[in-house]
Amino acid sequence: MEPEIRIRGYHTDMFQHVNNARYLEFLEEGRWQMLENHMDLEAFLQKGYMLFVVNINISYKNQARVNDIVVIKSGLGKIGNKSCVINQQVVNKTIGAVCAIADVTFVIADISGKPLKIEGELKEFIAQIPALKG
Repeated sequence: MEPEIRIRGYHTDMFQHVNNARYLEFLEEGRWQMLENHMDLEAFLQKGYMLFVVNINISYKNQARVNDIVVIKSGLGKIGNKSCVINQQVVNKTIGAVCAIADVTFVIADISGKPLKIEGELKEFIAQIPALKG
């Protein structure tokens, strides 16, 4: 399930399109939904794992305006030694165009906040997330 968001007035700026900062919120909602769909989040958190976003690279392609419906698509990009990348798209379903694409890099830390090496059981947790579907 991919989240759909109807654009409301409070999402927009004085130019009457979605403000760039709102896209970060849309992307976060998409990541949460992706994690809930593909991982046992409760088990992940009970083990003391925490996710920290360390970098977001976003490109804005098209506008979204009030009453448009956007869909947030998310999927695993790559698993590195100490970080992972989630690929995301915000697609304006109303006009059939991609509004934004983003690569979100995150680390997984232990309860003390120390980033962990992504291997073994931890890698298995993350590998449950499928790649982004075009």
